[in-house]
Amino acid sequence: MPRTITFVALGDSLTVGFIPSRIATQPYSRFLKEITDNFLPQSIRPHTFKIRFINRGVNGDLTSDMLLRFNQDVIALNPNYVIILGGTNDIGWGLPVDETFSCLKQMYEKAVDNNVEPIVCTVPSLLGWDEGIPPRLTLNHLLRHFYRDKNTLCVDLFEATCDSATKRLRSEYTSDGLHFNALGYRKIAETIFKEAVRRVLTRDLPLKTGR
Repeated sequence: MPRTITFVALGDSLTVGFIPSRIATQPYSRFLKEITDNFLPQSIRPHTFKIRFINRGVNGDLTSDMLLRFNQDVIALNPNYVIILGGTNDIGWGLPVDETFSCLKQMYEKAVDNNVEPIVCTVPSLLGWDEGIPPRLTLNHLLRHFYRDKNTLCVDLFEATCDSATKRLRSEYTSDGLHFNALGYRKIAETIFKEAVRRVLTRDLPLKTGR
């Protein structure tokens, strides 16, 4: 029997892959699966392992909502890793950044307590509402310090998708200034793969002989 490595993607509409102008969604987990499948034959014996990505995004979720469903949508699935991307809606509703960080921190700790390795994601920027950028920077600062202190994997989606000069979300990645388009969700997947998934796969899986 091949060994199965499972990733759960937990989050809000950015995990769902919501695009306002389209009926179909473009979840980054779908792109992440494609990228991973293309990588595996080049680095490991593909018949020996099966990689699963389970999407547990819910449109409109606050981090408190994600925390409430964490046992059902993450722990009950017994995954190896959980990719946690949340906070966008909290900031949109004007909730205190420290409350949002507290909810995220509790999720990270709950994952570790249940032998699930968390993958921290910074909150992406946005375009068209500059007042929403400073709280993102504050939250992301807390997240970066947390992962450094805890030696936790962290994916910096903010820096990967923003304009380095203005810190606004780059226009080519967004559908409405907040949500991403297909290109943007693929960029999220590429960043998560490069900064986390590839690292854990090369750490956990045997490389082919001679590579």
